[in-house]
Amino acid sequence: MGLFQKFKEKIIGKKEVSLEIQEKEKPLEKLTEEEKDTVIYDKGLEKTRKEFVSELSLLGKRYTKVTEDYYEELESLLIKADIGVKTVFSFLDRLRHRVKHENITDTVFLNEVIVDELFMIYVEGESLTDKINMASEGPTVILMVGVNGVGKTTTIGKLSHKYHEEGKKVMLIAADTFRAGAVPQLEEWAHRTGALFYGKENTDPAGVIYDGLVQAKEANVDIVLIDTAGRLQNKVNLMNELEKMNKVIGKHVPNAPHETLLIIDATTGQNGISQAEAFKEITNITGIVLTKLDGTAKGGIVLAIKETVGLPVKFIGLGEGMEDLRSFDIEDYIYGLFKDMV
Repeated sequence: MGLFQKFKEKIIGKKEVSLEIQEKEKPLEKLTEEEKDTVIYDKGLEKTRKEFVSELSLLGKRYTKVTEDYYEELESLLIKADIGVKTVFSFLDRLRHRVKHENITDTVFLNEVIVDELFMIYVEGESLTDKINMASEGPTVILMVGVNGVGKTTTIGKLSHKYHEEGKKVMLIAADTFRAGAVPQLEEWAHRTGALFYGKENTDPAGVIYDGLVQAKEANVDIVLIDTAGRLQNKVNLMNELEKMNKVIGKHVPNAPHETLLIIDATTGQNGISQAEAFKEITNITGIVLTKLDGTAKGGIVLAIKETVGLPVKFIGLGEGMEDLRSFDIEDYIYGLFKDMV
């Protein structure tokens, strides 16, 4: 059956692991990273799973045959999951073709085809990678962008914690220099996560980055995470500012920034897609960090981002804890959404 069948055994395996962890009441800190992923994806995607997958299963029970009414209800269900109208229309065209070509009439069997086609959207035709491009020598520089209020500073703090736990030497640079409280807020995250810090308030962001990178190189830092201002009202100013930052970074560290990650709040739905399109116009975004995915029943936004802006999701936020920012993994995502269907 393709993708769904490929992952079906893995989904069953992850279910067994999750049940065993629950039965033994293992604390999160005692789990392997793979076990943590299974547990956190399971819990973090619960809202979407309960709404989207439950309704998909009910739809298959209400209609025993594939009819126009069935397609209409399916369309509405997919749009509600925030997969995006354009993506839904193209998906339904593919589904209709496959139903006709494979002579599918049973709606329960069709559920597997639906899952199969949904994830073909994410993995088909492109080698988008969810892995971070690490520098072969010198510091890896990651520039973080996004509008205010999406959880950018908190995400930087969680990434700092992640890399610190992996034994990396991390520095945080506060280049959001004019927003009240932004610099001390990031400095506090540096203290909490054992990272070095550089920042100054009310000054040129590119100058702060310049001085920060000098210190990072002197201290032999492995990873530099740079916070930036979240303004999008004036695209020209922001574009000029980011361009200046990129030039300064590139002068200090060859081929840097190695990643420019856009932070999007999953609960904002299609507004998040608009932000991705806007930022993609003004700078070279290499990936997405999707925060607050646990707080929405619209987890289909992962697919909409890939289809609409062609960018990979690198990390997803599945809770408020330090450990709840996870590297995006399509297998764990499939498990988190569709474990109740197998």
